[in-house]
Amino acid sequence: MPRIHLGVYLTSGDETVDAVKWALDVVPHNLYIKVVLMNDRLGRIPRMYENESEVGSAINSWLLSKANTTSLKREDIHFTTKLATNSSYGAARAAIKQSLRASGMNYIDLFLLHSPYGGKGARLECWKAVQDAIGDGEIRTGGVSNFGVKHLKELLDTKPRIIPAVNQVEIHPFNTRTKIASFCEENDIVVEAYAPLVRARRMKHPTIVSLAKKYSCAPSQLLVRWSLQHNYVPLPKSVTKERIITNGDVSGFEIEESAMKEMDALDEYLVTGKSERKFCYIRHPAHRTCRLGSCRLRLRLSAEL
Repeated sequence: MPRIHLGVYLTSGDETVDAVKWALDVVPHNLYIKVVLMNDRLGRIPRMYENESEVGSAINSWLLSKANTTSLKREDIHFTTKLATNSSYGAARAAIKQSLRASGMNYIDLFLLHSPYGGKGARLECWKAVQDAIGDGEIRTGGVSNFGVKHLKELLDTKPRIIPAVNQVEIHPFNTRTKIASFCEENDIVVEAYAPLVRARRMKHPTIVSLAKKYSCAPSQLLVRWSLQHNYVPLPKSVTKERIITNGDVSGFEIEESAMKEMDALDEYLVTGKSERKFCYIRHPAHRTCRLGSCRLRLRLSAEL
């Protein structure tokens, strides 16, 4: 699995296509990165974050373009997508097949159960669907997201044919989730760190600024490097070409042990997605079907909160 992934959460249209192509342009020049394209498939829930068609179209067109100067093939790209709602075995299998159709991919490298919501029975049924899809060649690898230790133990106690390869959770120096991370390590489950840049909320924190200056790097590079040195797989999100390149260019320095401990001590259990959910679903329910990333009322509504 690639060490750094590109996230395209809350992106849509041309910005998704551009971000994917820019990331693919970087690959031949920076072997430290292979591209993982992360998007959210909400199954039967209203289409809010769905961008599989844009991602798949960007991949396929780039592979056939002159920009593909090193003749990369489909198997050189790691494509990830999700099932956001756990409901039933049949619904999960249908969603997987729909993801394949929407993306135009002939297989999915990594398919995740987005959350533990839905109850134990639904979680286990959906995981069985993932296992069977792996057996049928629709998925290469299965994983989960936002699973706590309780949910992981529950799944492992059923002695599944295939255990989750990945648990994708929000992890960064301001939310270290050490219990979950330790449990995953003990059970050979890779931790994928989403929001590794803290959604830019702590870029000006004195410790981050000081250490970035010490290592002559950008704050975003420091945060990505912190994830890597904890053996996590970070998913920095950006739709800006320069930042996509910067976020992946982290092989030129290593954070000293004392500095890693200093960053670990910043933990405040900061969950960065809370305000976005409050803003969109509670304060402005009419925007339940909007694409949050392009909502033109964001600034005005945020000021009202």
